[in-house]
Amino acid sequence: MCSLCGVLGGNEHWTDAAARPGVFTRNHASPERRRERAERVRAANEMLSGFGLVLSDWQGASFVLSTRTGSSEIIEDLGHLWPAAERLVGRPCDPLDIVFMTRMEARHDD
Repeated sequence: MCSLCGVLGGNEHWTDAAARPGVFTRNHASPERRRERAERVRAANEMLSGFGLVLSDWQGASFVLSTRTGSSEIIEDLGHLWPAAERLVGRPCDPLDIVFMTRMEARHDD
């Protein structure tokens, strides 16, 4: 399948659902969905910055993951984020690695 067909296919990932107390439902209010999606991108970028990567939203349908040198990859949903990150940087990207977590915590303590 080509990239565009994948984007137009409309496969929804569980990370696109809105959080509500006690309920896991799809939020159909467009402005709220955009805000929630922007917040997920912001949170992902906090972690990705430690690997020299940036995630951006692409028309509310996909994401673009980019390196500092301009390499990029379109990913369908956040479930594809870490494998794509590893391909782009050419090494493992483990956000749960103790060294990485310590470095990220130190950045927030400043």
